[in-house]
Formats: sequence, structure tokens, C-alpha cells
Amino acid sequence: MADIPVQDSGSSQYFEPCNTDELWDLVTSPHPVVGRARHLGEALINAGMLQPNDLMQSLRFQQSERDRGRQRPIGQILAELGLVSQDQLRQAIAVWLGDYVVHPGRLQPDPVAVALVPRTVAERESVLPLLARDDALVVLMADPSDRTLLDELRFLSQRRLVPLQAAPGTLMPAIAKAYSVHTDAPKEASTNGAVRNGAAGNASAATAARPSSQELVSNLSNMAAESDAVATDVVTESDNTLVRLINSIIDEAIAHRASDIHIETEPAPGNVRVRLRIDGDLVPYLELPARFRYAMVARIKIMATMDIAEHRKPQDGKIDFSRFGGPPVELRVVTVPTSRGLEDVVLRLLAGAKPLPLENIGLSPANLHALREVVKKPYGLVLVVGPTGCGKTTTLHSVIRDLNTSSRKIWTAEDPIEITQSGLRQVQMNARIGWTFAAAMRTFLRADPDVIMIGEMRDEETARIAIEASLTGHLVLSTLHTNSAPESIARLLEIGLDPFNFSDSLLAILAQRLVRRLCTQCREPHAANLDTLQAMASQYLDSSAANSADARDALIARWRKTYGKEDGSITLWRRQGCAQCESHGYRGRMGIHELMLSDEPIRQHIRHRSSATEIRLSALAAGMQTLRQDGIEKVLQGLTDMSEVTAATNL
Repeated sequence: MADIPVQDSGSSQYFEPCNTDELWDLVTSPHPVVGRARHLGEALINAGMLQPNDLMQSLRFQQSERDRGRQRPIGQILAELGLVSQDQLRQAIAVWLGDYVVHPGRLQPDPVAVALVPRTVAERESVLPLLARDDALVVLMADPSDRTLLDELRFLSQRRLVPLQAAPGTLMPAIAKAYSVHTDAPKEASTNGAVRNGAAGNASAATAARPSSQELVSNLSNMAAESDAVATDVVTESDNTLVRLINSIIDEAIAHRASDIHIETEPAPGNVRVRLRIDGDLVPYLELPARFRYAMVARIKIMATMDIAEHRKPQDGKIDFSRFGGPPVELRVVTVPTSRGLEDVVLRLLAGAKPLPLENIGLSPANLHALREVVKKPYGLVLVVGPTGCGKTTTLHSVIRDLNTSSRKIWTAEDPIEITQSGLRQVQMNARIGWTFAAAMRTFLRADPDVIMIGEMRDEETARIAIEASLTGHLVLSTLHTNSAPESIARLLEIGLDPFNFSDSLLAILAQRLVRRLCTQCREPHAANLDTLQAMASQYLDSSAANSADARDALIARWRKTYGKEDGSITLWRRQGCAQCESHGYRGRMGIHELMLSDEPIRQHIRHRSSATEIRLSALAAGMQTLRQDGIEKVLQGLTDMSEVTAATNL
């Protein structure tokens, strides 16, 4: 057998044949006897990847799972417990079984082999057909033990299969290159130049409007020049220019106050699109040539310690950006498989922020005073509700900031921990090992708490334990995904809570939304005419039963007295756009709120399972201000405009 180049990669060796003849010699020669382990666990211990005590713990866990009727392989359990990584597991299995891990770097796949597997199947399943000899087809796979996929490939090719393990991160670029050469090379060669030039133009146009992006522009220019020199090559995740580009994108997102970075890939010749979510809106940011699509995703997976060889399943991970020379920002990463074997990536920026003072989150003076009085009580349940991304966690931490004194023990269960406070005992959830919100609640109740914060009430069990805790002398704070405070009561009753216990435990429900703030540097004042005020008053009173002409006139009179000038005229503000707000007219966001306090009528409604409409009318009669009413008050204060309030409260 010919000599085969070997590349060291951590604790494993990846074989890189120079041509398909050497590959055929490799797969047809007898496998060497590697290791003398009887079981996978023993092989991991022999390789120095696992301690004997950890193996015994995992075997006991496997037995307990078996006793409950669940049969799971020990390798899967070891990976879930975090004792070995997926990469280590694959390496150990390869050595234990005597299999080869092949790097396809210098291989030119056989055109006959490529023709046997459709491109759509190869991209979707991460399979590279390498060689067709006699009745055999040699394929490179992420998981050579996937029997379902092997059966599909055997049916498609009508050949005997010889599956080989691919080196992590090498499959998708190799698949793209193989099918480009053997199926549609002329088409891609003719379009790549146009795509490259178009993307460079788009990137230049996108960054030209942002003078602070000089480093990013330089990186793109260097990358484009390198791409011109090797037009058919696929960029790798270790390319130094690509590494600097991704770091620059994250830096730019932080500088622009973005909450999320969206990286969206398309089949060639479509560009890779990067968009930023700024103040709640997605903003187009960069476009890059298609050849960067695999390398960008692989590089981010490396930063987030994900499995770069897995393209078919979604993955979650985190990036500590300070490890890569950036500011102390953590990014939560999710990859989503899309069509033709591609993946999109979304990165959420978690700045490790400190909690805001409660008076700085946008509560009206009346709501601020009422909320502070409620949380002074020693026990009970307080909920903050609203859709995803409306600032519920920020509000909860602001409330806890007021409660966080040396005389209180405060436990929090969060997923993820986005805001940290000294003095809190904060716990990260991990559902894969059974560490759920409900499990955390049961543990907290044995740990002498005064205040408990639960990141989210996701199910009946968590809600029931929270209510029991609030009735036994603890203040419990949590969030819920509902549209309004009255609807939250109906939702919790629907999932099976006891209405009597719930009515006794509930203290208050705070619903909220986020609206964009007008940029104070460029907002333009204008006098509100009577028609405008009448329309605003009608929307203000729309949720109450008193939307009459007299009620609207009385409301406008109050506004003139509270917000008007000496002559009674009211000034509203409209957005313009300047360099300070990047021509958006808005800069930053603020909350609008709806605080419903639990009183005797509300408790009676809960016990009788009344509708959300009946609960809302009782709350309004008791003085509750709806989300839209609070938003209109902020419009009159010049903080935002009606279009923002209407969009956020259009329930």
C-alpha cells in the first residue's frame, strides 16, 4: 500500500490520500489492530479521554435509564453529561474499531461516483461519493454508522457501500467543489466573477455609509483580492482574513447596539447575507460571495465549540468574545439547517449587562410606585408577561435590584443567564440532564430562599410549584409569554392551575412591550391639531366602556393641562434622521407597561374562571392603564411616536 500523508489534529490522526488509487488501497487492505479494549468505555480510558470514576457514574446512569425503559448507548450518555465531546467520541470509536478518518483535501472524486449520488442528496445528508470500483462505492460521511442513510445510498447507487469517516469540517467544502467540477463547472465559473464583483460592490456600499467600519472594509478588500487569485477554491475556516472578518462583524454589531446577527447562506451563486437587528428591526449590513458560506459557518462553530462536522441538525452554543480579543460580550449561537446542505447562523449578543435601576426602565410614576409597594410584600407571585424579546428579563432584574440586600437570600433559575448581579445565587438551566425550571424550584425550596426568580413558566408543573412556593412564605417572580395581563390569568387557568390557590398567591401582573425612542438630536416638533388629538383620545379610550364624545373631550382637556403649553396647545414630535441615529430617526428603545394589581374583584374572577374581557374591565375600573394608554402618554411626552405605539399594541 502506498504511503499516505498523515495530519495531526489533537489526539487523532486524519489520513489524507493523494489520489483515489491510494484511497482504494487504504480501504481494501486489512485494518490494523488498534487498541485492545473490549468496550467503548475502556477505549476512552485507554486514550486518556475519560476517567474510570466518570465511566462508572455514566454506567450507573445508563442502568437507571434502562430501569425506566429507555435504552441509550453509553457514548450518547457520556456526550450529554459533558464528559467527552462528540469529536473525542468519534475519534475513540475510529481507533477502537480500526476505522479510518479521511481528510479529502487532495482527493479528486471519481466522476462516475459523483454521478451515482444526486447533488441534492449529497448536500442534504453530508455525503461525498469518492470512488466507484467494480460493485463498490466509497463514500465519505459525517456518520458512517447511519444505517438509514446507508440504505438510501445503496438503493440510489445499486452498489455495495464502503463508508468512511470524514475529518470534521471538511465535508461541505469538498462536496461543493466536487459537484462544481463534475456537474456545473461552466455555469459557476461564469457567474462567480459577477457574484464576486456584485458582493464587493454591495459590501462597499453597505460599509461606505458607516465610516467607523474601515477595518471591515479592509478585510473584505483583502478577501476579494485573494478570491480573484483562486477563483475556484473554497475558502477555509482557518483563513486568517476570514477570522478577522468575523471578529470585525461582531465588533461592528456591538458598536451599532445590535441585539442579533443573522448570517444567511444561499446556494451558489447566491450571496451570503449578513443582517443586524438594531432596536428591534433587521437592517441589511453586508453581502459576501457564495464561496464563503461554508467557511463562515464553520468558523463560528469553532468559536462556539460546536460540532463542525454536523450539518444536518440544529446546534446551540456560546461564544465568549473576550477570548478572541474582543470586549467582554457573550454571544448565544444557534445554527439552522436549510436547503441543499446549507446552514444559517443567528448570534444573539448578551453583553453581560448589569441591571437597570427600576426607575430607568420606563415605568410611569404611578406604575413605579405601585410595583415597588407590591414587591415589598414577603410572599406572593409577581409575573412579567409579553412576547419574546420585549425586555421581561431586564424588568425582573431591575425589580430584584431593589430587593437585593444582605438580609435576603435570592435564588434565580435562568436560561440563559443574561444579566448578573452580585449577591444573587444564579443557576443556569440544562434540560439535557434533567435540570429544568421545575427541578430548580424544588431544589430552591430546600435551600432557605426569601425570593425566587424563575426565568419562565413553561409548563403546569413549574407554575404549580411556583404557586405553592408563594403560598408558603416566599416571594416568587417569573415571566410568561402572553399578550396582556388579563390574558395571563386565563392562560394559567387553562393549563390546569387550581383557581383558589392561584387567586390567593397572585400579587400583580406587569405586561410590557418595547417601542423605539425618537432620536433627541433630530426629532422635529409640530403642533397637534384637534383631529389628531381626537383620534389619539379615541384609541386611548378604545379598550374601556366610556369611549364617548364627552369622555374624549375630558381626556383632551386633561392632556392640555398636563402636557400643553400656557395657551393649551400640545406639541408632538416626528422622526427625521441624522448621523447620530444612522438616518433612522430612532435611537434606543423603551418600555410601555400595563400593571394589573390583584384585588378582591380580580380574585373573585379567578375563582370563577371568568373570561379575559371581564377581568380587563374590572382592572380598568380599578385604575389599570393599558399598554396603548401608557404608550400614548409617552407620545405626549415626546419620547416616541404613534406609529410605534400602534404597532406594539395592535393586539
